[in-house]
Amino acid sequence: MQKDKLKPMLFSNMKTYNTKKLVTDLVAGLIVAIIALPLSIALAIASGVGPEQGLYTAIVAGFIISFLGGSRVQIAGPTAAFATIVAGIVAKNGMPGLALATVLAGVILIIMGFLRLGSLIRFIPYTITTGFTAGIAVTIVIGQIKDFAGLEYPAGTKTIETMDKIKAIGANISTINWQAVLVGVVCLAVLIVWPFVTEKIPGSLIAVFVGIGMVKIFNMNVSTIENLYSISNKLPSFAMPEFTLSGIRAVLPDAFTIAILAAIESLLSCVVADGMINSHHRSNMELIAQGAGNIGSALFGGIPATGAIARTAANVKNGGRTPIAGITHAILLALILVLLMPYAGLIPMPTIAAILFMVAYNMCQWRTFVHLCKTAPKSDIIVLVITFVLTVVFDLVVAIEVGMLIAVVLFMKRMSEESAVSSWKYYDPDEDPDGPELKQVPKHVRVYEITGPMFFGDADRLAGVSFKDFTKVIIIRMRGVPALDATAMHAMEQLYDRCVKNDIKLVFSHVNEQPFHTMEKGGFVDKVGRENFRPHIDDALEWAGKL
Repeated sequence: MQKDKLKPMLFSNMKTYNTKKLVTDLVAGLIVAIIALPLSIALAIASGVGPEQGLYTAIVAGFIISFLGGSRVQIAGPTAAFATIVAGIVAKNGMPGLALATVLAGVILIIMGFLRLGSLIRFIPYTITTGFTAGIAVTIVIGQIKDFAGLEYPAGTKTIETMDKIKAIGANISTINWQAVLVGVVCLAVLIVWPFVTEKIPGSLIAVFVGIGMVKIFNMNVSTIENLYSISNKLPSFAMPEFTLSGIRAVLPDAFTIAILAAIESLLSCVVADGMINSHHRSNMELIAQGAGNIGSALFGGIPATGAIARTAANVKNGGRTPIAGITHAILLALILVLLMPYAGLIPMPTIAAILFMVAYNMCQWRTFVHLCKTAPKSDIIVLVITFVLTVVFDLVVAIEVGMLIAVVLFMKRMSEESAVSSWKYYDPDEDPDGPELKQVPKHVRVYEITGPMFFGDADRLAGVSFKDFTKVIIIRMRGVPALDATAMHAMEQLYDRCVKNDIKLVFSHVNEQPFHTMEKGGFVDKVGRENFRPHIDDALEWAGKL
C-alpha cells in the first residue's frame, strides 16, 4: 500500500507536478512562514532557549522533514508539546545535553521507521493523548504568567517544574507590572478578535506589531526580548555534540521521551491532514523524516521538532498540496532570519505570553476533555484525568508511563470480564415439549464452551471445569476463542492432567487458528491426540459418543 512505502512523498508528487501547483504551494509556504515566525520565537523562549533557536528549528527541521516526509502537507518545527520538556533538559544538562538528546531521539525515530513501527502509535489510547495534551496546555499557561504579568523573581528562584512555577508566582505576585498586564491583555484581545476580521493575515503577527507599538509610542516600562536575550541574525552553523558514554546515559531517557512525543505528534498531525485533503500518509517514512529532521536541527543549533497541527492545517487551508510548500516555508524563514531578526528584539514579553496563551487554548481540546468526562466509561475517565494531573504535577514521561500502565490493566480487566467458561445445561424435553431443539449429549459427556480471548487475566477460569463420577469425556468448544496465551495454555495443560488422573478423555471442538497454533507449538495437540480435535460440535459429540 502507498502509506507503507519507504519513499518520500515529495518524489511521488513530482511525477504530476505543474506550474499551477507550484504557485499555490509558494503562496501557502509564504503564509505559513508568516505564521511560523512569531510562533517559533515564542516557543523557543518558552523552551528556555534563545529566540533564534526556534527559527533554526523551523528552518532546518522544517526543510528536512518536508523533503523526506511521508505526508504531502506536513509542516514541522518547534511545537508547544516540547516546551516544558526542553526547558527541563536545558536547565538540567544545558544546550549540549539537549543537542545530544535530540540527536539520539532522531536515531531512535529512524530506527522506528525502518522497523515499520509507525502503525504502533495507534495503540496509545485517545484518553492518554487528550490528557497529556490538555496537561501540556496548562503547564504552558502557568509558565507564561510571569511574563504576562511582568512579575520579578529574586535571583536563584527555582522555576523548572510546574509546581515550582506556581509557588514562585504566589510568592512574587506583589511585583506585578500593570503596564505589562495591559500590553498582554490588548495583545490577547487582538489574537481573539482578529480571526473574525480576516484569516489572510495571522493574528499573531498583528499582535506583535500592536505590542511593539504600545511599548514604543507610550514609552511603557515593559520587558522586551532584547532585554532578556542576545539576538543573532546569523544562519545556523554546524556543531557536533560530544558523544560520551556517561553523557549518553544521562540523556537517554530524555531522548526516548522526545522520540515518542515526536512520533505521536507528527503522526496525529498527518492523520488530521489526511482527513483535510482526502489522502494517506506514509507513517514509517514520516518517522524516518522526523528522525532526520531532529538530527539536523540539533546539529545546527535547533531544538526538538515535530509536525505542527496548526501550521499544517494553515498550509492546507491556503492551498498547499505538496511538500514544496513546507520547503518554501523553511527557505523564507531563513531569509527572514537574516534580514529581520534584529527587529525581533523589540517584541514585548507579554506579547509572547499572549501568543502562547492562544497556542495553549487551541491545543488543550477542552471541549473534547469535557465530552469524554461526560460520555466515556469510568475506566477511560480515570485514565484521562490521571494522565492530565500527572502531566501538570510531574511531567509528561510520568504521565504517559502511568497512564499506559493503568490503561493496560483496565483493558485486561475489561477483556477478562468478557471471557467466560460455561457448562452446557442439561435439558429434559419431557418437562417442556415446546422448548428449544437442543443437541443430544450422551450422559457420559460434558460440554464446556469458552468465549472471549484466553490470557493470563482469566486463565484461572479453566479451574472451574468440573466432572461427575460417570463423566468419561469432556468437550471444550472453542469457536469463540480468538487468541490463547502461554498462561492460558498452562491452565489448559493442568486441565488435561486432571482429566488423565480421572481417566477422562479431552475433546476439542472448533479451535481457531491462533489457539491451535499455540497448542501445536507447545506439543499439546500431540499429547491430547490430533484425532481429539474436531472441526464442529456435531462431529465432537459424535466422536465423544464413540469414545
